[in-house]
Amino acid sequence: MKVIVCGAGQVGFHIAQHLSRENNDVTVIDQSPKLVRRVTDTLEVQGVIGHASRPDVLERAGTEDADMIIAVTAADEANMVACQVAHSLFGVPTKIARIRAQSYLEPMWANLFSREHMPIDVIISPEIEVAHAIQRRLSVPGAFEMIPLVDGRVKLLGVRCGEACPLLNTPLRQITQLFPDLAITIIGIVRNGEFMVPDAESMMEAGDSVYFVVASEKQDRAMAAFGHDEQEARRLVILGGGNIGLFLAEELEASDSKLNVKLIEWDAERASMCASRLSKTMVIQGDALDLQIMHEANIAMSEAVIAVTNDDENNILSSLMAKREGAKRAITLINKGEYETLIGSLGVDVVVDPRNITVSTIIQHVRRGRIHSVHTLGEGFGELIEAEALETSPMVGKPLKEADLPDGLVIGSIVRGDEVISPRGNTVINATDRVVVFAVTDIIAQVEKMFSVQLEYF
Repeated sequence: MKVIVCGAGQVGFHIAQHLSRENNDVTVIDQSPKLVRRVTDTLEVQGVIGHASRPDVLERAGTEDADMIIAVTAADEANMVACQVAHSLFGVPTKIARIRAQSYLEPMWANLFSREHMPIDVIISPEIEVAHAIQRRLSVPGAFEMIPLVDGRVKLLGVRCGEACPLLNTPLRQITQLFPDLAITIIGIVRNGEFMVPDAESMMEAGDSVYFVVASEKQDRAMAAFGHDEQEARRLVILGGGNIGLFLAEELEASDSKLNVKLIEWDAERASMCASRLSKTMVIQGDALDLQIMHEANIAMSEAVIAVTNDDENNILSSLMAKREGAKRAITLINKGEYETLIGSLGVDVVVDPRNITVSTIIQHVRRGRIHSVHTLGEGFGELIEAEALETSPMVGKPLKEADLPDGLVIGSIVRGDEVISPRGNTVINATDRVVVFAVTDIIAQVEKMFSVQLEYF
């Protein structure tokens, strides 16, 4: 597949990285020679220097025979025009644009992006995606990651193992014998910053971060087995009233009238605007790093503090101060990937990476075949894929222990009708089953083919 990526910033770079790993023909456009050079020196992609919305630049990038354009420059308008030019002049079939300004996304203007006006097939709003990701994490206290799958019937959860976790130092093959009601599939373990796909003899250790798949109805039992029985947070403090903080507060107001939410915003004009938009949230104007402001927000009694300013260092420091003052849990927005490995040891409970969330959202629109959703895990660990099993797939019609499945593939769950099946060696996948799998980066293209209809089948 030939893909044009407009924008060589953090998101554009990681999209190009994902697509180039899978042998797609990728060209990246950016007006910064430095950023284009970084992409072409690091990845197996082509680079073009110039404004991504200009016809001559798009022509030099080979847009006339591209299958898809993904516009993620820093400017919404450049992204929109690039998609429009790609459609009108070059007939590109699929157009994806990142749009940050919320005014473009108001329901009353929805017709703007219709095929007759500005034909963009998929619009990604990072602020909305991040707010939704934070809401998901709030719904499962104790988990640093939560991804719903198969219409919410299955979940991918990420938890950290404490010293008191009952499952420690037990081979995974024994866990189902010792805990027969614990229907989980562990798909990955992160230890000392290194990700590994476990086998039957692998054991979890204190300090590990563990990703597992579980039926939603058995979520509480699974969390308890890992030693997490925290109550869902009812008293929340949001630090930062930007697009993410405001949208999150609005979503929380709409979802649950019994939540006690406070929002701290340092800019007086922005704080006033937030107060006018929010009916149940207390808005406090002040610096989130000011202890007096924290006391005014009663931070010591908060069950979760959510730091979502546009400054990573501010988010980290304010989260740590809130925890020191008595906040039970800190959810922290971090844009710089290099900080992620540091702050777990500092006491931050959940890291939210907008770059990774945006890339995940875009990548699932790139996947082909009977693939319903795709989510990237961690810093290039691999992808969690939800797909429909096909008659022609090598995983169908035989016990999993006899199937010729590639190394690095873990089948996390199978949904058949109303039944959620936790896979074992004797489990047989049927055609049309909805299957949740994890695949390491090196085999993603191979896994994608497993869920693609082959012409010879007809």
